[in-house]
Amino acid sequence: MTRGTTDTRASEPRTSEARQRLLSTATQIFYADGIHAVGVDRIIAEAKVTRATFYRHFPSKDDLVVTYLQEVHQMDRGAITAAIAAHSTAADSLLAIADTIAAGIKRPGFRGCAFLNAAAEFPDVNHPVHQQIIAHRQWFLDTLTTLMAQVAEDSSDAAARHFVMLRDGAMAAGCLFDPDLVVDTFMRGIEGLVRIHGQREQATQ
Repeated sequence: MTRGTTDTRASEPRTSEARQRLLSTATQIFYADGIHAVGVDRIIAEAKVTRATFYRHFPSKDDLVVTYLQEVHQMDRGAITAAIAAHSTAADSLLAIADTIAAGIKRPGFRGCAFLNAAAEFPDVNHPVHQQIIAHRQWFLDTLTTLMAQVAEDSSDAAARHFVMLRDGAMAAGCLFDPDLVVDTFMRGIEGLVRIHGQREQATQ
């Protein structure tokens, strides 16, 4: 390709039906069965594509794993953005985010947090998959911190971290114990967190 020209083939893999089928298949089985437990051959077979097609879209399995986590991130981001947009106050938005998390825990086939699961399989902090996990969690923490700053400015960082820890605990327990009980405990914790920090903020004004 000469300088200044556009290679339309470069964008084709990103939008092809085969690429989407590969990503959809990987998203389902990576989450259900684990990442390391699922080989490229299985993905190719279940997506009904050739090996050449797989590697044309994803040069390696790690590339597919990163894209899978990016896809999950976009789904999470969309759900949380919608929850925030539907409410006029930060406190209500925080509770709506908790509701969204709770609904996910009660969903059939729930197997915990895709990012925490992936972190257990990719502990190397320099690995692209691990970096994708950290980026997602930083986005989530930043989103909560921004909302918490409107509820309790002086303690927004600590309150946001507290929310994340409650969420992580609920996500881990939700696939091990009765999800209804886990969700009830989680929601009580978030409601108490928002209420307590809101009261502290009012007391200092």
